[in-house]
Amino acid sequence: MSIRVEHLSKNFGSFEAVKDVSFEVRTGELVALLGPSGGGKSTILRIIAGLENEDAGTVRFDGEPVGHLHARARKVGFVFQHYALFRHMTVTENVAFGLRAQGVARSEAGARAAELLRLVGLDGLGKRVPSQLSGGQRQRVALARALAPRPRLLLLDEPFAAIDAKVRQELRVWLRRLHDEMHVTSIFVTHDQEEAFALADRVLVINNGKLEQAGTPLEIMDEPATEFVAGFVGEVNVIDGIASEGSAVFGGLRVPTGSFADGAPVRVVIRSYDLKFWRDDSGIATVSRMQSLGDRVKVEARFNGSGSLFAQFPRRSSLLAGMEPGCRIAVEVTKSRAYPLVVSG
Repeated sequence: MSIRVEHLSKNFGSFEAVKDVSFEVRTGELVALLGPSGGGKSTILRIIAGLENEDAGTVRFDGEPVGHLHARARKVGFVFQHYALFRHMTVTENVAFGLRAQGVARSEAGARAAELLRLVGLDGLGKRVPSQLSGGQRQRVALARALAPRPRLLLLDEPFAAIDAKVRQELRVWLRRLHDEMHVTSIFVTHDQEEAFALADRVLVINNGKLEQAGTPLEIMDEPATEFVAGFVGEVNVIDGIASEGSAVFGGLRVPTGSFADGAPVRVVIRSYDLKFWRDDSGIATVSRMQSLGDRVKVEARFNGSGSLFAQFPRRSSLLAGMEPGCRIAVEVTKSRAYPLVVSG
């Protein structure tokens, strides 16, 4: 099933939670709504599900508006952050709950629950209650319950936020594999860019109630459309300066700015992997710190009178040869992105 959101807006009193947002999710896609907390992502998800009413705009399923439909009639599966399982019910009863509420016979609902528990890797745990499961297992039960009525659309609101990091990584792989097997159109909310990029076919970056950019993970990372996206996604250096002959100067380093007019205030964003450092005793910067990050090394360098920049390298990069805190280095910018800088006052 395809989803089309057109000019969606939602206010809570004087607070504008969603501001004229439009996007489309194609049939069978797994799409992430990515952005900081409080940016409007969950509100958009709840409007699509029918749990909130929009103030303006239209939500369409397969081209048909659904604003008049109750949440139950939209046939949407919803997975919440905190599982929302019934503590007094067994795992099987939790999974079958939606089917029983629809009047499905107990035997048929039980068979469907057993089928889904096998699918989500919990075969044999149907007689347990939620308190006897780990956090990751509970979230799998919540997902099985959402899938039990065979929804047309699956919505997940920060599904792994309450789970520890190692289990979270395992569940990401598992959810992507499950989605590829079932091909149900899915939208999930997250503030974790690593999670969005690992799972999603496309990412919609939401900030302050607005859609900043929609694209594949690579497009979002490599071609950020706005200053917010450039700064929010990935680890970046930010330089404020004045454009002159296609670049801005930072501590002796000329950073490309593109086609800005000379004298224009600009904000330049440089990703940590778009900088090259190497030891050079006549270089323009000094290494102030080197930090091991597993398979990578983060190097911070101080530019006289201008501040610091940092870069990251593979642990065995030849560029790290002879580099140590206090040494001088040469610097090269392989790619930068410039945006207009609004000067207040």
